[in-house]
Amino acid sequence: MSQTQNKISVSPQGEAFPLPELSDYAAEYERVKALAEAARESGKEVVVVMGVGFVGAVMAAIVADCEGKDGQPSKFVIGCQRPSTRSYWKIPLLNRGVSPVKAEDPQVDLLIGRCVLEKKTLIATYNSQVLDLADCVVIDVQCDFLKQELGNMKSGECDMAALEATLKTVGQHIRPDCLSLIETTVAPGTTEFVAWPILKKAFASRGIASAPLLAHSYERVMPGRDYVASIRDFWRVCSGCDAAARARVEKFLHEVLNTEKFPLTVMDRPIESETAKIVENSYRATILAYLHEWSIFAERNGVDLVKVVDAIKMRPTHSNMIFPGPGIGGYCLPKDGGLGYWAYKHILGFEDGDKVFRITPVAVDINDTRALHVAELTRDALRNMDRYIAASQVLIAGASYRQDVGDTRYSGSELVVRKLAEMGAEMRAHDPYVEQWWEFAEQDKYPTSGLSWKRFFRNQDELSELKVENNLQEALKGVDALILAVPHDAYRNLTPEQVVEWAGRPIAVIDCFGMLKDATITRYFELGCEVKGLGRGHIQRIKKAVRSR
Repeated sequence: MSQTQNKISVSPQGEAFPLPELSDYAAEYERVKALAEAARESGKEVVVVMGVGFVGAVMAAIVADCEGKDGQPSKFVIGCQRPSTRSYWKIPLLNRGVSPVKAEDPQVDLLIGRCVLEKKTLIATYNSQVLDLADCVVIDVQCDFLKQELGNMKSGECDMAALEATLKTVGQHIRPDCLSLIETTVAPGTTEFVAWPILKKAFASRGIASAPLLAHSYERVMPGRDYVASIRDFWRVCSGCDAAARARVEKFLHEVLNTEKFPLTVMDRPIESETAKIVENSYRATILAYLHEWSIFAERNGVDLVKVVDAIKMRPTHSNMIFPGPGIGGYCLPKDGGLGYWAYKHILGFEDGDKVFRITPVAVDINDTRALHVAELTRDALRNMDRYIAASQVLIAGASYRQDVGDTRYSGSELVVRKLAEMGAEMRAHDPYVEQWWEFAEQDKYPTSGLSWKRFFRNQDELSELKVENNLQEALKGVDALILAVPHDAYRNLTPEQVVEWAGRPIAVIDCFGMLKDATITRYFELGCEVKGLGRGHIQRIKKAVRSR
């Protein structure tokens, strides 16, 4: 990479932004300071949001949009983002009133545009010195869990480097009466035993004798059409390191969230609210892992797990049971159990983690590897058609981790693609919500340099050229196999006749989410196709009935 390229940050849309020079920082601070002081003079509280990514950008806009009892804006928000080549582009985009995160919820763009361009209560900057202007700092910096082996959570490590660096910066700049609120999902114990000492040490180095006002509150962001509501109009849990911090965070959240309809749950200590987030997500992940073994049982014994789950859901107490699909994805569920396991030893100091945590690690490992079974089903379906997986054209329909969203982070589909590529398949991809599949397009450095899932498989280099098609008919042309990996509406409405016509011949169809009704499966067999499905052992009966006619 040239020196010039090193100083450029390129947005997902391809627009290039030069990184700021050191000489730019002083003027940038004065720009923001003037706006913040004017806002404070008009009665607004100044809030700095550290990190304007997936959560931070929308949280910043929600805070900037809130109003006091007089109907006037009550907050002035400064979104602060590190000026790296990877992420600096978010700042100029946000300052234009353009969302730096792609969302299916139209409220995201409307909210950010309104706060930046109309209310003028939201700006973005790269200069962290603006922290000394804040009445409240909201920290939305990722705390990753890096798995060293696929299917072995216990070998993973929590990467808190970015969070710790942010906390040090915060401690060096904030006023003693500034509230620091950690919203990031963190390992239990992080707020009290990692963050608080960092802030306290920074205060001491500045001659500040008072204790930092430090709190924790986790969000329950749900990507998709209700993105904004999942932050603003949803139940929130919070806690503070002491009574003063607890009172401040309660006041702040009451002001910026819809706590009238969705009351706050206030915990005594941050480790309790941190643990609540980990347990909440681990519980869901564990149930899905549990259903995996029954999915295999169903496949081998002629049982349709979809019908089993639907039958169980008739009982009101079990109405939230869901079909497991090809594992779990998204940023939270695949990693949060690992944060708890890691923290037990490395933050809290206990050495008997393997005796205590016997279910959570196994659940994470099962979910991480369930998608590999999809590759096996694809191989077997093609074999039944006297075709080999090597050199076969395989289309994966759905790149995101769940239906009707464009988020590809830790999607089961990624593992399916990687395993099939390792086996020699020629992969194609389609998703109506995804423009760029970054896990492949930037697979040598995304999500972290050298730590992509690429390292767990052979034969991966060509996947850097994998494009996400936006025309399903074109994507299907000439394929040998179609994997229905995500239950997007676009795939639910496909007919067997369309699939065979667009493919140009009978193909193998693999149903990962119980999308195909029995009548549809029957029709596929009538057209000469082969069908397999996760947890759908009854398909063999349908096949036998069609073949015996």
